[in-house]
Amino acid sequence: MTRPDRAGAHRRARLVPFDQLSTQDIEAWHALREVNPELDSAYFHPGFAAAVHATAAPVSVVVNRNPDGSVRSLLPCHRERSLIRPAGWPGSDFQGPLYAPGHAPDPLDLLVDGVRGFEFDHLLTGGPGFDPWIDLRQASPYLDTSGGLDGYLGRASRSGKDNMGQARRRTAKAEKQLGPIRFAADVVDEESLAEVVRHKRAQYAATGAVDYFAKPERVEMLTRLLHTRGTEFAGILSTVHAGPHLLAAHFGIRSGPVLHWWFPVYDPEFSALAPGWILLRELVGAAPALGIERIDFGRGDDEYKRRAKTGEVLVAQGVVSRNSAYRVARRARNSMMTAAKSSAFAPQLRRLARRLRAFNR
Repeated sequence: MTRPDRAGAHRRARLVPFDQLSTQDIEAWHALREVNPELDSAYFHPGFAAAVHATAAPVSVVVNRNPDGSVRSLLPCHRERSLIRPAGWPGSDFQGPLYAPGHAPDPLDLLVDGVRGFEFDHLLTGGPGFDPWIDLRQASPYLDTSGGLDGYLGRASRSGKDNMGQARRRTAKAEKQLGPIRFAADVVDEESLAEVVRHKRAQYAATGAVDYFAKPERVEMLTRLLHTRGTEFAGILSTVHAGPHLLAAHFGIRSGPVLHWWFPVYDPEFSALAPGWILLRELVGAAPALGIERIDFGRGDDEYKRRAKTGEVLVAQGVVSRNSAYRVARRARNSMMTAAKSSAFAPQLRRLARRLRAFNR
């Protein structure tokens, strides 16, 4: 009895260019976010898709409608031939369809208008229907900033408290050695943003990671977000200086009370001062004035995330496809990449893993 329903869903689902969505579609987008707390991240705000579409890469949206024509679910994405990936790929840390609680779409209903596969690597939403298509789940930590620094210290782990205490002492040390400490929680400064990009690219080169900013249009996207103001959706650039020196900076995006920790950097020359922790401590302290109640760190096993977090959610990677051979090949590739990270022969395997990852993107 499911076959007619699925066929009907396909007739009601279309892949629509972002700039061809109607005013009613955008209103439905906001309405879905309002009724589903899982969608409070800025990655699910139409402002993010708009910024990506205007600068980095064309965005389309799988629009699934109810029989009366109203929007049932939305999936902003990029199309590459017969494959779609979440909007903002490979820089989106939360992904998945937007829908009201209890109305998750069938994953196969996302494959419309000639699309044969939906690949994801930070899937947060979608419900149990995605379980057969998931290869791996990983933790995505967050930090509860309600109550500012005092509130955080009251709920932080011992490690988090210790590191915040060390950051306070190192702030005093930095001020003594380098000059007055200046912290800006939310500043529109293109020169400082350029420093964030420069340090991030140097970090990518040093670690052998794929250079996200090798495509200049992604820098243009960050600049556009930097000048997007407000609290409903905005870019946030935070900096901490000691005298004339930029110790650390972070560029992220917010939606309401949620800030996503996206591109943090620090000057390696001052690494002994742990400037990243100095910045994080200042930002947690400033959170109430900014209206920020949570900082999402995004997926990753970085030590500072593990120490600073107050909780975590799970995100998943996998692919929805009717092509079983493609799914088997993808899982083999992911297994090889996992081995590359843990093997004693890591240098050679990491190079191979990077080639495979670049080929897949």
